[in-house]
Amino acid sequence: MSTRTPIGLIGGGAVIFAAIAAFALLDAPGANAQVAAKVESQTRPNFGLLLDPPTRTYRSRGAHHRRYDYRRHRPDWRPDYHPGGYRPGGEEIVLVDCGGNPGTGAVEDAVRRVRPGGTLVLRARGGPCVGWLNIDKPLTLIGEGGFDPRDWDRTDQLTLQAPDGLPCMTVAQGVRVDVRDVVFASPRAGDAACIVGYGAEIVMNRVGFRHAGDEAAIYADGGLVDIRNAVLDAQTIAPAIVADGAVLNAWELTVLGAQSGLELIPGPGQTSRISATTLKGTNAPNSFGPRSIGLMVRSGRDYGRVEVENTAICGYVEGVVVEGASVSVKDSRICRSDKGAVLYSGELRLEDSRIRASTVGVAAAAGHAVIIDNVFAGRMQEVIYREPRASVEAHGNRVWSQSICRPQFRDRYRGRYEPYWRPGDGWECADGAYPRDWWEAEDGMLGLPYYDDGYQLDGYDRYRDGYGWYDRDGRYIGDERWRGDDRWTRGGGWRR
Repeated sequence: MSTRTPIGLIGGGAVIFAAIAAFALLDAPGANAQVAAKVESQTRPNFGLLLDPPTRTYRSRGAHHRRYDYRRHRPDWRPDYHPGGYRPGGEEIVLVDCGGNPGTGAVEDAVRRVRPGGTLVLRARGGPCVGWLNIDKPLTLIGEGGFDPRDWDRTDQLTLQAPDGLPCMTVAQGVRVDVRDVVFASPRAGDAACIVGYGAEIVMNRVGFRHAGDEAAIYADGGLVDIRNAVLDAQTIAPAIVADGAVLNAWELTVLGAQSGLELIPGPGQTSRISATTLKGTNAPNSFGPRSIGLMVRSGRDYGRVEVENTAICGYVEGVVVEGASVSVKDSRICRSDKGAVLYSGELRLEDSRIRASTVGVAAAAGHAVIIDNVFAGRMQEVIYREPRASVEAHGNRVWSQSICRPQFRDRYRGRYEPYWRPGDGWECADGAYPRDWWEAEDGMLGLPYYDDGYQLDGYDRYRDGYGWYDRDGRYIGDERWRGDDRWTRGGGWRR
């Protein structure tokens, strides 16, 4: 018996193969061109040295940020293993008396026992409770020992410590948790944040954090974080707090140690408020890693707003950075910075504040900035830098700077010169020394000795009293014979 191969099938296969080969040959130059363009775009030099936008390390992290689970990060951690089983969650108040209890599951068991809306009290007399609070119902968390932020430097007492590589507390979507008098610790956090919330409401009062790891101490993806009377010591290259699409309200908050302070991506129609807060950076220039920024406000899909009042932001390369949002800074202090405030896009209103910077006070690349009634100080190259795409309204600003406020001299009467200062665009130089009490509330709180940024012109006090004049090189010439306008009309010359 003979086997015949259908000629039509072979021919059809040949035609398909030839079509695929021809398409690949025709498409090859285009593909090569795309690869070349991609490589070229990645290697093209960037000439925007002054206003180089920061890397978007956290933007849109909500879609892929890790949602912690026991098995993935700590297979050996088994707090849910309990031979006798757990009691149902129906208790109004649950007290956990623990001290250095890793792996026992006592803390996790206590969370299960509390009824929705109940209270969990942590007693840590013999050492901190060790565990991960995975909260999926509304409750109140209280530390029995209390906490006073004013005693932060004098005590090392801890209430709740996270297991290595795990968070201290995670809060599920739609759940409200009130936390009082608790000191959290995550000394070996790795890539875990201490507090993680997904669309949750986390309200904290009189709390402390001692965090060391690669992530933020507090990470909120949506929802609300309200933190008051708190100290957050975060040894991390990430921002201490990241609010991605979440509302952040902070009052009497102190942030220490982190390379960056706060990173906010406001949600639509939301206003975050930061008041009476102190952000203290490492006061070290960037040699590697993310840029050091005190307050970073980025844009999400929608336009959000952040209001800052009576806040100190010191020790960062860039004090405040705005990218596509609306930010208001009032009655605040930005100190020990390279650039005081940078507007890449969006809106910035800076009012009644003091800014100390070594390069530029305010830099605007795009967007709209309103800069009124502020004080600028430091060895700046420029007070207000503006690129063509930005609009700036500035007035009523005063400057103390030895590099900018050097006077010029004009001939008033036959070799007798008077000093004068040319006003800047929306600012003018101030007379006298920089106030010491201002310094103490700015760079002084970082332990730096007083430095007078005011330009002191030799003999200027006597000159203002009406005696003497200057030569063309700015040297004071004292003369008691004529006072006031007589020095410009008498003495062997004519009036000009």
